[in-house]
Amino acid sequence: MNKLSVVIPSYNESANLKKGVLSGIAEYMDNLKIAYEVIIVDDGSTDDSVMLVKKFQGKNFRLIQNNHGGKAKAVLTGMMAAQGEIVLFTDMDQATPINQIEKFIPKFDEGFDIVIGSRHGRKGAPLVRKLSAWGFSFLRGIILGLPFADTQCGFKAFNRQSVHKIIPKIKNEWGVVHFKGGAVNAGFDVEVLYLAKKYGFKIVEVPVEWKYVDTERVQVVKDALAAIYDMLRIRWNDLTGKY
Repeated sequence: MNKLSVVIPSYNESANLKKGVLSGIAEYMDNLKIAYEVIIVDDGSTDDSVMLVKKFQGKNFRLIQNNHGGKAKAVLTGMMAAQGEIVLFTDMDQATPINQIEKFIPKFDEGFDIVIGSRHGRKGAPLVRKLSAWGFSFLRGIILGLPFADTQCGFKAFNRQSVHKIIPKIKNEWGVVHFKGGAVNAGFDVEVLYLAKKYGFKIVEVPVEWKYVDTERVQVVKDALAAIYDMLRIRWNDLTGKY
């Protein structure tokens, strides 16, 4: 592998940054002995996140600043800017820790194009979140027919070919936040995987460590309605030849 790109969206992540998340990622990546870059894409934060991230800018870390447009726009921006042979996106809270990438790398050597994390059981998550996840999975199967157990884990990796094929197709679909605060854009993960399947990329799910992290960005009802809208939009886009 020539280089691994790690994309991290950031929206008002001051608390996590002050816990030393980036220091931990840097230490792990240095010990991995692989050429890497970490791209933090700030989604128009209103706290001191940008200032804290700027302290890490250097050889392997860089910051991209977006206007507030939601998590999907931030991730897309980072993926399009990535220079690595493999591009991983992960969350700043490290609910799935960066060391899980060691489970992914061998899968690319086996010939897979996309590797996605799968959280079995979601231990520690509130009941309402588990029920919401079950309902989302049920509707996803009916509307889009995706076969994956977990499309929403924020830990996914792509080879360059899949990034260059998929991301340009959807980059203009994301970037509008319809309500105040962060936007998790659950439909983004689904759209990426729907297109990956449509285009014939080899995808594999890998069980990953995961811990529940409470965040105000998850707003169950609004996020659920937005996700249902996105799934219907994805189906319509496909039926009308937009993809």
